[in-house]
Amino acid sequence: MLKKMLSALLAFWFMAAAAAVDVNKADQATLEGVKGIGPGLSTRLLDERKKSPYKDWDDLIGRVKGVGEGNAQRFSDAGLTVNGASYGAATKPTKVAAPTSSSKASAAGK
Repeated sequence: MLKKMLSALLAFWFMAAAAAVDVNKADQATLEGVKGIGPGLSTRLLDERKKSPYKDWDDLIGRVKGVGEGNAQRFSDAGLTVNGASYGAATKPTKVAAPTSSSKASAAGK
């Protein structure tokens, strides 16, 4: 019985450790709990957040030195979110290719 209780408690602890950390709500210690975020980066994140909350991942990447697309993906995989969203969760609009001259000609011939 004791083993089952300890197992359940340990499982709960691991689930809590993997819980999402929102960059707009977390304190410094919580940010540093995200794999890859140390004291320097957590300070930069908090300093920029004091100016205004992060709107989305692109806003965070543009404002905080040391956070590019690669790090954003790693931090997101480790549980960091911006306004509850994981990096890459919101699909970016794709550019539609301009019709080529051959497709224009075939469209005109219809």
